[in-house]
Amino acid sequence: MHDGALTPSDRLRFERHLTACPGCTTYVGQIRETVRLTGERLTEETLPDEMRETLLVRFRDWATAE
Repeated sequence: MHDGALTPSDRLRFERHLTACPGCTTYVGQIRETVRLTGERLTEETLPDEMRETLLVRFRDWATAE
């Protein structure tokens, strides 16, 4: 998934969630910093399979939580 891949309603729900969840806010900040430090060389295709699966599971859980 890349920046801008969420539907507008999912994006709004995600942003609302971030305002109330310090853990997710920290996590998103870490991901953004990682992307900044890697010069955007880190892509979905370059993620190790294990990390990609971990992220997908977490986002699936988030998507079904509400």
